[in-house]
Amino acid sequence: MILVLIHISLSLVGQKENAEYQYVIKKTNNAIQIDGELEDIEWQDADVAKDFHMILPMDTAQATVQTEVRMCFDDNFIYISAINYIPHETYIVESLRRDWSFGSNDNFLIIMDTYNDLTNGFAFGLNAAGAQWDGQQYDGSPVNLSWDNKWYSKVKQYKDRWVFEAAIPFKSIRFNKSLKTWGVNFGRKDLQSTEKSSWAPVPRQFASITSAFTGTLVWDEQPPTVGSNISVIPYFSGASSKNHEARTPANSNMDAGLDAKLALGSTLNLDLTVNPDFSQVEVDQQQTNLDRFELFFPERRQFFLENDDLFNNLGMERIRPFFSRRIGLGAPIDFGARVSGKLNNNLRIGAMNIKTGRVDKESTAAQNFSVLTLQQKVFARSNVTAFVINKSAIGEGEENFNRNIGLEYNLASKNNAWTGKFMYYNSANQLKLGDNATFAGKLGYSDRHWSISSQYEKVGANYDAQVGFFQRRAYERSNTNVGYLFFPSAGNILTHGPSFFNVTVFGQEDSATEHTTGILYNIEFRNSAKLWAFIANDHVQLLNEFDPTNFTGKLLDKGSKHGWRATGINFSSTPQSLLTYGFNSRYGGYFADGTRLRLSANMNYRFQPYLQLSIAAELNDIDLPESQGLQDARFWLISPRVDVTLTNNFYFTTFIQYNEQINNTNLNARLQWRYQPASDLFLVYTDNYSDLHSKVKNRAVVLKMTYWWNI
Repeated sequence: MILVLIHISLSLVGQKENAEYQYVIKKTNNAIQIDGELEDIEWQDADVAKDFHMILPMDTAQATVQTEVRMCFDDNFIYISAINYIPHETYIVESLRRDWSFGSNDNFLIIMDTYNDLTNGFAFGLNAAGAQWDGQQYDGSPVNLSWDNKWYSKVKQYKDRWVFEAAIPFKSIRFNKSLKTWGVNFGRKDLQSTEKSSWAPVPRQFASITSAFTGTLVWDEQPPTVGSNISVIPYFSGASSKNHEARTPANSNMDAGLDAKLALGSTLNLDLTVNPDFSQVEVDQQQTNLDRFELFFPERRQFFLENDDLFNNLGMERIRPFFSRRIGLGAPIDFGARVSGKLNNNLRIGAMNIKTGRVDKESTAAQNFSVLTLQQKVFARSNVTAFVINKSAIGEGEENFNRNIGLEYNLASKNNAWTGKFMYYNSANQLKLGDNATFAGKLGYSDRHWSISSQYEKVGANYDAQVGFFQRRAYERSNTNVGYLFFPSAGNILTHGPSFFNVTVFGQEDSATEHTTGILYNIEFRNSAKLWAFIANDHVQLLNEFDPTNFTGKLLDKGSKHGWRATGINFSSTPQSLLTYGFNSRYGGYFADGTRLRLSANMNYRFQPYLQLSIAAELNDIDLPESQGLQDARFWLISPRVDVTLTNNFYFTTFIQYNEQINNTNLNARLQWRYQPASDLFLVYTDNYSDLHSKVKNRAVVLKMTYWWNI
């Protein structure tokens, strides 16, 4: 273990992996017309980034599909163009909708590490039909695609190529104005040839825009000072709703509110909101829940998204001290403010204060939510984060609060092979109970063949994060995964290999209450189709009464012990076809010596780029012994969807979700017209039914308009 830690420590520092890849970006005095034709004289004077390196199928060769990239800038914009050659004379895209799936579209991406810290940055891209893709990068690889800002782009298609051209305002990004070098890389995906490539080479096990492998963007002049950078985003909305179940009269209302974004220098941002409205947010995709714990759904609301990782990325999958969806869904937000960004090149800050109103119907007091995080970079790509989170009632007769403090160390080695997180949290409230601490750590190693990770969690019996997300208290959990990949030299199989996994959960008395162990075998074909199968053994001792169907209301006894074996096979088809499909299966034992069959499938057909028809279905068939007073259950989750994208700025989606487990059918139809960059008109219609044949439970229609105004 000591040798491992020494090896990790040595890998944390040193020269940047792709330091020799340098692109000089030159200043121009003339604005470039964004039309996809590249006739402006400035492109002829720009340096060319070419000779891309293949990432997939194999990372040991030059790309066979050629790409040429040029960049320049003026006082207002960063300009970028890319010529994407296509020897097959075709292109593949899902639709014209923003923030498309990377693996299902021919596309070009750029990542800019604007602080040159190998960790944080901005990503922009277009698919071959011209649909935009943008997000904020954090922790060196993930990109938050819910982030949205103003930029301008155009794609033009030719017989042997498609051309990307874009102008990114300096005001739309945050950067260290004192630096003359940024990190940069360009990524290309061509589905017909099944090839993924990048300008600066990236090992195949990592995303093409992983910041550890960026080259260097060298400015021939200092990046310009952007001056005043204030955006005001008012909204106006009208809504009508009726609760048919409660037989209450229809309710109609008009509303207005305001968001604002103020740049505090070139690296800090202040977000303000007054009476925000989130009615345009896309409906959550429902999930069948046969677990004993709450399901997690991601944040989608715009106010919470700038530098979102400083808040919602605290913790791990099952232990999150802060979860912004706890704020404003059950009670209206009156106003809020967030400051986020960099205080200097190594220190980031995130500060938030939000007030929600009182809800008399629920007897819920007005609340104040405050968060402060400080993140200090250490070594090449790691950081230490400290935070305080506070929730307190307003106007209550007695003190009513919940508070969390914590410290995290986020590990990322120079070459991204070693990653991990180690954290300690403590909570407090007016009851002042003991055993309210939480400790967790994880460490992972990944190279071309091996993938190894281990994780440990310990949560105190009285740990309480009322503004967070955590599934249970009073437990210890260990999790280990070991995987290996083989690379055949010929044939239809690109890679294959096994993964071994083991999970053990201990209760308060240090006895194992859960144990899962199994093996998974993965096969990836050269046409990008994937097949994997697993077999696993499970043992569970229930700490509370539990309905194993979450459907019938028949409960198993607290303390009862259960064990079973299950197996399954899963498949996803090649993404190059207009018709794509996949399936997942699981069959085996279940609680109380019962059996469970789970079958799920999805199918998608695209009339590219204007129309997508898709359907997903899941069946759970559970057989349980009547001798124990239990009841069998069979229920469906069926989700057909229609996506129409008439232009890059006009989208219409109809999404139906029939969830038999919760006895609900939801219809959500959403029209979005982006009439100018970052300004939208939304029309949203929602129905909920008890089942497919009953009358409506409740209905709502919302019309909302937003306008992004730069001052």
